[in-house]
Formats: sequence, C-alpha cells, structure tokens
Amino acid sequence: MTTMQLQIGDRAVQVSSLDRVLWPHTGTTKAELLDYYVRVAPVLLPHLADRPVTLHRYPTGLTGPHFFQTRTPPHPSWVRTVTLSYPRTGKTFEAPVVDDLAALVWAVNLATIEFHPFLGTVRELAAPTAMVLDLDPGPPAGMLEACTVALQLRRELATRALSSYPKTSGGKGLHVYVPTTPTSYDATKGLARELARVLAARHPDQVVDRMAKALRGGRVFVDWSQNDPGKSTIAPWSVRGSSRPTVSAPVTWREVEEAVRTSDPQALLVTPADVPRRLDDQGDLFAEVLSADQQIVVPSS
Repeated sequence: MTTMQLQIGDRAVQVSSLDRVLWPHTGTTKAELLDYYVRVAPVLLPHLADRPVTLHRYPTGLTGPHFFQTRTPPHPSWVRTVTLSYPRTGKTFEAPVVDDLAALVWAVNLATIEFHPFLGTVRELAAPTAMVLDLDPGPPAGMLEACTVALQLRRELATRALSSYPKTSGGKGLHVYVPTTPTSYDATKGLARELARVLAARHPDQVVDRMAKALRGGRVFVDWSQNDPGKSTIAPWSVRGSSRPTVSAPVTWREVEEAVRTSDPQALLVTPADVPRRLDDQGDLFAEVLSADQQIVVPSS
C-alpha cells in the first residue's frame, strides 16, 4: 500500500491508497475525492467547524461495506474531539470535530465520502442553530415534486417571517434550512412538525408528514425528525455516496422555481465537477445560514 505524507501548515498528514477507485461506474478515485475536498475546504469547513460530525465511510468504495461513524476513529492528537453523552442510552463517547484542512484531509483519507455535522455546536450541543426539513419524494415522485413542495414550504415560512435556504440532498430530494439564533430542539422540532402537518393537510395528494414508507408513494415526505440532538445532516458541499459522485449543493430559490416552471430539475443535479463554476458564479449560497439573525420559538399549543 503506497503512502505519502502531506505537510499542511505545521501538521504532517499521512494519506494512502490514493489510486483506489471509489466509484466503479465513473472510475473516480480517492485522490480525486481528496482533490475535491481540498478545493472546497474554504466553503465547506465553516459548516463543519465547532460541531461534532458523523463520518460516512466507504473503505473499499461504493460497492463494498460502508458505515456511519460518530465515535472518533484512531486519530492524531491534533484532531479535535468533543464528548457526547446520551443519558437515555447511557452512551458516552468522543466525536470528531473537523475544524481545519488537516483534519479534513485526515477524514477523507479514511475514505469518508460524506460529512454529516450536528445542528448544535461544541459550545452549545443542545442549542441548534438551524431547523432542517428533508423533502424526500417517494417513487414515482422525484426531484420535481420535491421542488414543488419546497416552494410551498417557503411560503409557509414566509408567513412566519422566516427566511429559508434550499440545497439538494445530492439525490432526488431537497433540504430546506431555516437558520436561527441558538435555540432549543423543542422549538425547532416543534415548528418542523407543525409545518409538515400543515403542508400535508393542505396538499394531501402531494405531501405526507408520517414516516411510514407505505404512505409515501407518489408523494413527498416532509421529514421533520432530523431536528433532534442526536442526529446529523449532510453538510452543504459534501459529496454523496451515490452510484455516481454527486454533491449536496446549495441552490437558489430561483433555480427551484425554474425547475418547476420548465418541469426540468436536471440543473439541480450537481456533481463535484460543477462546483467550481457554481462557486465562481454564486459563492457559498449557504453562508447566510451561519449568520442569519432570526429566531425560532416554541410553537404555542
């Protein structure tokens, strides 16, 4: 196994097996994945910094075993960690915090394709800084139907004076983020549950708010359950472990509207090769998610 050492600032990071093909359909290698993450680090790292992160690892590529790992694997002393404790289960362990380029390269070298940060920060794990709604279409519904529901959701949020930001899931769905000053999971999950219920009541042929897969056929499940202290969501600009490399990419509401208008959501399928142009043209469309000054409060019963 060929190994080499990269000098990143004052840290030496060992990488190996760079010629390993991770995506057999496209021949995409670990070296290409690492190159992508190094290039997007300036926009990705702010969304990972100061948060526990779950690593979705594919040690032998897309066709082999893969797993989500929140417990920190063996690591150099300079990789930051945070203690997570779950009194209900009695579990306590260290989770990685990917704060800088060296830690990012370390994680990618472990064949981490996906990065899933928590919604709370190291300083306030119980205080999420965003509410997330995952719009998951059930076949034969797809991205176009997810876009239609996303626009309905944006209108609902606007009636509550809340700004929202869409990104692709990297597959057939969309994620809608509502940034907030640090709040409680009671607030974010309560509002997310209420929004899902309202949309399902108003658009029963298009939307479902219950998790049972049998209910999802041809409709979009508005998944409100991501708003929990023990859950994490795919980061903006993260690659996805789909059969071909795609990216969970921030998009504009105009792009979502255009997909619905033209009945063509193809432009919302973003690959790693598309990202440099998008960043040149638009910058990080999710930068405001980190700084937006709005509040989510517990919905009144």
